[in-house]
Amino acid sequence: MDFKENYSLRKATTADQQDIWKILQQAIERRKQDGSSQWQNGYPNLETVQSDIENNYGYLLEIDGKIAAYAAIIFDIEPAYEEIEGNWLSNEPYVVIHRVAVSNEFAGKGVATHFFEEIEKIAKAQQVFSIKVDTNFDNISMLKILEKLGYTYCGEVYFRGSARKAFEKIICR
Repeated sequence: MDFKENYSLRKATTADQQDIWKILQQAIERRKQDGSSQWQNGYPNLETVQSDIENNYGYLLEIDGKIAAYAAIIFDIEPAYEEIEGNWLSNEPYVVIHRVAVSNEFAGKGVATHFFEEIEKIAKAQQVFSIKVDTNFDNISMLKILEKLGYTYCGEVYFRGSARKAFEKIICR
C-alpha cells in the first residue's frame, strides 16, 4: 500500500474521541491475540483519550481521509522516565511517544513506522532532537519498529508497578 502521498497528520479533537477509542480497542485486542500483556489491565481507556485531547497530546495519522493511527505526542517531562535502570543517551529536552495504535484496516502496512517518521519531523520543528518511548517486553511489533528506526535500548522504566523497555533516539539537527 502506497499511502505516503495521501496522508495527513493532525491534532485530535473532541469530535475524534470515539474513533480514537475504537482504534485503541482494536489495538488492545491485537496485543491480546499476540500474547502480549500490554494494555490488558484497563489502560488505556476512554478517560486517557479525553485527557490526551484536552492536553493537546493526541495526534492522528489519516490516510485518504480515514483515521489510520493514533498516538500521544508529549513535549513535556515524563515522570516515569526520571528514574531509569540504565542510562538515557542524553539529558536534552525530549518528546515522548505513548499509546501508538493503528486501526485494523491499516495494521501491518507500515503505518506505525511512518507515524514515527512523521513524529521526528514534528520534534525537529519544535527544535527537540531526542525522542523517548517505552514498551512492554512482549510487544514484538513495537520492538521491531523501534529497532528498524534506530532507537537505542537504554534500560527499564516503571509504569504502574511494572517494568517496561525504554528507548531513545537522537535525531539529526
